[in-house]
Amino acid sequence: MSSEDKEAQEDELLALASIYDEDEFKRVDSLQGGETRICLELPQNFKIFVSGSTTECLQNSGFEYTVCFLPPLVLNFELPPDYPSVSPPVFTLSSKWLSRAQLTALCKHLDNLWEENRGCVVLFAWMQFLKEETLAYLNITSPYELKMCRQENGQSRTSLFPVNSELDCCGAAGAATAQEEILDERAVQDVESLSSLIREILDFDQAQQKKCFNSKMFFCSICFSEKLGSECMYFMECRHIYCKSCLKDYFEIQIRDGQVHCLSCPEPKCSSVATPGQVKELVGEELFARYDRLLLQSSLDLMTDVVYCPRPCCQTPVMQEPGCTMGICSRCNYAFCTLCKMTYHGVSLCKITAEKLMDLRNEYQEADEATKIFLEQRYGKRVIQKALEEMESREWLEKNSKACPCCGTPIEKLDGCNKMTCTGCSQHFCWLCMGSLSRVNPYKHFNDTSSPCFNRFLPV
Repeated sequence: MSSEDKEAQEDELLALASIYDEDEFKRVDSLQGGETRICLELPQNFKIFVSGSTTECLQNSGFEYTVCFLPPLVLNFELPPDYPSVSPPVFTLSSKWLSRAQLTALCKHLDNLWEENRGCVVLFAWMQFLKEETLAYLNITSPYELKMCRQENGQSRTSLFPVNSELDCCGAAGAATAQEEILDERAVQDVESLSSLIREILDFDQAQQKKCFNSKMFFCSICFSEKLGSECMYFMECRHIYCKSCLKDYFEIQIRDGQVHCLSCPEPKCSSVATPGQVKELVGEELFARYDRLLLQSSLDLMTDVVYCPRPCCQTPVMQEPGCTMGICSRCNYAFCTLCKMTYHGVSLCKITAEKLMDLRNEYQEADEATKIFLEQRYGKRVIQKALEEMESREWLEKNSKACPCCGTPIEKLDGCNKMTCTGCSQHFCWLCMGSLSRVNPYKHFNDTSSPCFNRFLPV
């Protein structure tokens, strides 16, 4: 290695290390070489569609997603002793979402760039071309459609093809074999399966978006201050951003009050809700355990086939079998009726308490025909009829009678004076003011000038 070549190589590697961060450029200490990971600059709202064409396709009919970032192109290189004076870098170019034909085209263009700059360092020019011109050079536009096929060629393998490429993605294995003769050995297609490709595209896009978010400054409309993205959090649906400190206080208050469904975006009229992962990141373990427990309980409450053990000391959720009214608690083994929550009574009608009777008649009056039939079968038609009659009687008494001030017996006044005698306890009382009257002289109340009912013994 000449001193000029050695100096040029060292200068180039040092320059690349200063330009790119460790995620983009990594030098191999044992030799003059390294690895560059090149993220392409994608247009806004860039869509990618991936599908399969064999058995895997039946399980994964297709995947469409709007991405901001795609997994990087990986350029591994080694610098020969006579680079850059004579020989170009030795390299391989790999990708998870480009076909070998596309990678071969890129490898050929890298060779052309070397020929145009022979005798000069070329790695930076390669990296800039791959980063800024790959999409245009390969004529890739949104939506970018890919199809994955499994073909036999001595051994089973998976291949990825652009939908409108020159390669016949659904052709016979022989056609693919013919194409392989013109593919560059330096072009490496790093794809295992359709599902792994989709997962890696999603994971990388999410990780890169988070990295960009963490490095920017955002304004929190709660504390009215600007903070770095790493100190902030955004709601997935609405993308509204607040600092973690404010959201932490907000979430903790709601969880302590039991309002686990109110962990929504503080923006007025916004219905976006924080994910459990976001809640866990902000609040402590004890509060998150409470949040998780209340969230589970509220979800169980919405399930029509889940009832709770009626024993106050238990309250364990119990799955209810379809068409069966018996529930057996898995914790305390209590067998109960899932309708009335009393001890299981077989085919006998549910017993009803006095407190429940009023609710039953209200429910029956407002129910449709199907619900009325169900209630009659559950409690008995006579029980419901009796409840309705009692309600009508009570309503009539409330309109046409007054309760005795002594014992509460309903008293109806048909005619006569305003001095009344209770049929239950024989207490005298005034019909006008409902005050109790003296047993010795009940008329004194109407003759006393200081009485509110003075001279009103007889109705007007």
